[in-house]
Amino acid sequence: MDDLDYLGLVAQTELLVHGDVSARELVEHSLERIAARSELGAFRTVRADAARKEAAEADRRLDAGDWGPLLGVPIAIKDDTDLAGETTPFACRGAHRPATADGEPVRRLREAGAIIIGKTTTCEFGQWPFSESPGFGAARNPWSPGHTPGGSSGGSAAAVAAGMVAAAVGSDGAGSVRIPAAWTGLVGIKPQRGRISAWPAAEAFHGITTDGPLARSVADAALLLDVLTGNHPGDVNRLDPPLVPFTEAARRDPGRLRIALSFRTPLGTPGAVHPEIRTAVERIARRLTELGHRVFPADPDYGAVGLSLIARGTAGVADCLDAVPDADPEPRTRVEAAIGRTLGRRALPLMRRAEPVLRRRVGRIFRYADVVLTPTTAQPPLRVGALDGRGWLATGSASSAACPFAFAWNVLGWPALNVPAGLTRAGLPVGAQLLGRDSDEATLISLAAQLEAVEGWSDRHPPFCTAAVPGTPQRLES
Repeated sequence: MDDLDYLGLVAQTELLVHGDVSARELVEHSLERIAARSELGAFRTVRADAARKEAAEADRRLDAGDWGPLLGVPIAIKDDTDLAGETTPFACRGAHRPATADGEPVRRLREAGAIIIGKTTTCEFGQWPFSESPGFGAARNPWSPGHTPGGSSGGSAAAVAAGMVAAAVGSDGAGSVRIPAAWTGLVGIKPQRGRISAWPAAEAFHGITTDGPLARSVADAALLLDVLTGNHPGDVNRLDPPLVPFTEAARRDPGRLRIALSFRTPLGTPGAVHPEIRTAVERIARRLTELGHRVFPADPDYGAVGLSLIARGTAGVADCLDAVPDADPEPRTRVEAAIGRTLGRRALPLMRRAEPVLRRRVGRIFRYADVVLTPTTAQPPLRVGALDGRGWLATGSASSAACPFAFAWNVLGWPALNVPAGLTRAGLPVGAQLLGRDSDEATLISLAAQLEAVEGWSDRHPPFCTAAVPGTPQRLES
């Protein structure tokens, strides 16, 4: 069973189809890995009995010659997504009732045959770049358990990085898929707004948040994105299906691209980027040049993109808190929600009217670039508990300083993707961010797959979680 520890999503599906492994074996292995690494706190709840029953049904279907893109494969979902029969606390204490129906992402996963192994740890309403809360504990980084895996999809990232599942679903409202992907050495995709339904929410956090895959390889992330793609009739934002599957984009040569390298943050300043992260991103830029792409320094003109994030984010937290009976949130969450009720909701109409202007302004970068390359974060992973007990302003300031690069593409609604960029001298993963134009996930996926072929990051695993680490992790040169 050790051979299954880091078997990818695509490989698992192939073994299942050919009868070389059973869904029961995959589920049992996943449950064993979760139990053996419970100190990482990756899961808020584990559906052991339900997953075993679903595995038995998947094996029956497989034996009968049935097929589904993820039939019999264990998958983890973030604890902000409705799963019938389970609560959705989103890390906030309160009188939560079990969901009566699956959210649309779960419905699509089940339709593809996936087995939901459990729901993963996050922070209160996904506000911060860590996955800790007083009521539901802390997720820890498999590469260094004293550090956070990031947030707010940190539990999903920890589960994948530690080999508990081959892939997981997160959600990204200001980098919450890409940040934990960067800090755990994974591929994380924030797709185009409207690519994945958030139903029963007509749109999540007033349009800034979308679900996205976390996986160890681009091919696995693309497969999960294909499964999740699609709309519900009640969605505010709806997209036509992609012309080609994302799995095909992962196998396609991206061609010679123009890539703008930028270290300017959307906050309007160069930013205090950790020197080892700057080194890592510059190394990725050189690698892209070696692959035949034209890489040059250029910055998007972000304008006042941060104002829209504040309005939508605070209003979204207010919406979440107001929906929890007998809620008992952290003090900083109460402040965020109060700002959302008094200012955020009032500013929303203006922010929506300003969005086309922001898109035109930022989008000018694509007149002479096909992709923008930036750091995913400005700092390596924070220590677990580093921001415990901090007030709203102090937590927000520290979060912005650590992770200022990701949020702009949430406001614009455009796709973005994290690729692993190596390890710091302390052995902590960091990432580089690929930013794309409207609805162009395919180019980002093709480019990331080309980069993975020479970087080999899917073969690098946390020493904490395995005795034998295949490959040599790329450490950063000073």
